[in-house]
Amino acid sequence: MKLDCKHVWEHISEYIDARVDAKLRDEIEQHLEHCEICSAILDSTRNILVLTADNRTFELPVGYSKRLHERLAGEIEKSKHESPEGGPNLPELSG
Repeated sequence: MKLDCKHVWEHISEYIDARVDAKLRDEIEQHLEHCEICSAILDSTRNILVLTADNRTFELPVGYSKRLHERLAGEIEKSKHESPEGGPNLPELSG
């Protein structure tokens, strides 16, 4: 099975935590070599982990989590209808 963006996004946390099996890890890494969007999501997720691990407290804007989940669901749905060579576009989320 060829991994697509949706599958990478579903396993990104486990990938970062090294909790995916070797076969899935290899498939994710092959996908990341060719997908700038997923590579950016991986880097952003790692950056978020670094920022939240520094023991400083901060609040996300009201409704941010809901907007994030809605946006991701919309992008996943949109990516189902795109051609294989065209990856999903993820515009910036506003606070």
